[in-house]
Amino acid sequence: MARIPKSGLYYPNKIARIYIQALEDVMGKNGLNAILNLAGLGSVVDNYPPDDLERQFDFADFSSLNGALEEMYGPRGGRGLALRAGRAAFASALKNFGALAGAGDLAFKVLPLSAKLKIGVPSMAKIFSQVSDQHSTVEDSDTDFIYTIHKCPSCWGRQGDKPLCHAGAGLLLEGLKWVSGGHEFRVTETRCVAVGDPVCVYLIQKDPVG
Repeated sequence: MARIPKSGLYYPNKIARIYIQALEDVMGKNGLNAILNLAGLGSVVDNYPPDDLERQFDFADFSSLNGALEEMYGPRGGRGLALRAGRAAFASALKNFGALAGAGDLAFKVLPLSAKLKIGVPSMAKIFSQVSDQHSTVEDSDTDFIYTIHKCPSCWGRQGDKPLCHAGAGLLLEGLKWVSGGHEFRVTETRCVAVGDPVCVYLIQKDPVG
């Protein structure tokens, strides 16, 4: 696999650790170790990033991890694993980050769905902008939220013929489920730096699926 030059942009160790542990849960220890080695991250085998918020896990390494998933399991298999790991990462720990911690409170739970989303989606973007070098913004249209990642770790330094940021989609899907009280939503990546767009953009439909 071609090495991606370091970006000098970072996720906090904690988010990288959660994602790697989620991959281990999904594919087992041996599967994960094979992926880490393929991604050029042999030093992470049995040596996960520490459980702290120091910004030390380079976007290039996060992207290499996702690229290795696609290389080993094919585009479809890799997509499924990245989605599942993104979901698991949110479910296991990201919901406890400051901006979203209140979503479990009764006062939040009794809000109408539209209000939960109006508060919850920008809160998700805010977490990543605050704790990492991933700058995210949200615009509100009539039928969708337009969730834009201006510096994207999922596809950093990679190229493809269709959007590649499945880990981000998984995080969003599980985040939406959490803030909405259990609903599933349609999340579609419509623009991606890997295909030549200036930013990565997800459309989040406001109406839940089913």
